[in-house]
Amino acid sequence: MVMRPPLLVIVGPTGVGKTAVAVRLGRRLALEIVSADSRQVYQGMDVGTGKPTPAERAAVKHHLLDLIRPDERYHAARFRREALEAIGDIRAREKLPAVVGGTGLYVRALLKGLDAAPPADPELRSSFEAVARQEGNLALHGRLAAVDPSAAAHLHPNDRIRIIRALEKHAARGPVGAQDGGGWGRSRPPWRVLAIGLSRERRILNQSLKDRVEGMVARGMMDEVRGLLAAGYDDGSPGMNGIGYRQFVAVASGRLDEAEATRLMVRDTQRYAKRQMTWFQRDAEIHWLDVDRAGGIEGTAEAIGKLITREGWTE
Repeated sequence: MVMRPPLLVIVGPTGVGKTAVAVRLGRRLALEIVSADSRQVYQGMDVGTGKPTPAERAAVKHHLLDLIRPDERYHAARFRREALEAIGDIRAREKLPAVVGGTGLYVRALLKGLDAAPPADPELRSSFEAVARQEGNLALHGRLAAVDPSAAAHLHPNDRIRIIRALEKHAARGPVGAQDGGGWGRSRPPWRVLAIGLSRERRILNQSLKDRVEGMVARGMMDEVRGLLAAGYDDGSPGMNGIGYRQFVAVASGRLDEAEATRLMVRDTQRYAKRQMTWFQRDAEIHWLDVDRAGGIEGTAEAIGKLITREGWTE
């Protein structure tokens, strides 16, 4: 019997410290990180997506960052294909692949495949909801008609819920031919998976997220958005619908002031984190660690290292 190779997975809400923990763990183990983040795939969108810092990238090799322009779309099927390739490359270098990120749909696509009706990506749904609020249901229906005319023809323009679900399905499946010709069942993963979920008490996490957003604003969120607008991207670009970007695009157009945009960015980030926790807590296979109780970033990395040793992945 051939032993399946190991795969570490670290998930949890935005801002909980997933990347920092994985980088600390990389000081103890020979590993490389495969990012499972639906926003960090965009080039030129660094501040508002919380991408790993240059120092973190220098410390541990990261994969699946900066893949596409803000006016392009990325989907779960493509993530699965590219993550499988990255994992294979990491294993060929005799290192441990660590899938790290908060986009539950991507993690699920990799580990369990996608059903014909894939579950919703919380941030993707949030971006479509924002379009409906800002531009109206008709504009949302028009987006669906552009990518899936057949589905749009069967839905009333005011049926916002079903329109968003149809857009989610399209985004998850990708364009025709993107699904690798199959493999979208509930097959057993080809790895020995150790799935770790990182959490913090809600009040503490919410304050941390507020501080994080305010730090992004101080580090140049507005300048980053202005640069993207100057490069020809606008609020119709998929990347620009993300949390923070849509608020600061509104600042650039004079619809919001910076203080209100920051407040909304904090609110939407906290709501998104709550949705992420709801998603991941449904998975009974995830082993949860409270970052604060484990001793912060360093203590959490040490705790995961002990779990890896217990699994027999290290000598």
